[in-house]
Amino acid sequence: QVQLVESGGGLVQAGGSLRLSCAASGRTFISYGMGWFRQAPGKEREFVAAISLSGGSTYYADSVKGRFTISRDNAKNTVYLQMNTLKPEDTAVYYCAAERGSWGQRIPAEYDYWGQGTQVTVSS
Repeated sequence: QVQLVESGGGLVQAGGSLRLSCAASGRTFISYGMGWFRQAPGKEREFVAAISLSGGSTYYADSVKGRFTISRDNAKNTVYLQMNTLKPEDTAVYYCAAERGSWGQRIPAEYDYWGQGTQVTVSS
């Protein structure tokens, strides 16, 4: 069992930055590929970024490529999402998710554990 807790969301003006964190419980964090997803009101949950078990490989949605950076610290059981040059269309609840033994899936159903989400609001 893995429990995930996100933090770092908030209100920011367009062009600003935020860093989200996701802390994982347990001693098997390195066994999971990690991902970030987001869900805006009235829309489906969408893939944002993923990182491999070791942290050596990353993968981004086209909409955030070049603006967002995913990273992980396996010693701290934490995955991060650095978000720069934020746009109003980035407004959503952001979720981290854990995928056992693999990584890089864009489909939410492929993930085994989810956090509760953190709200990010970007004002214009």
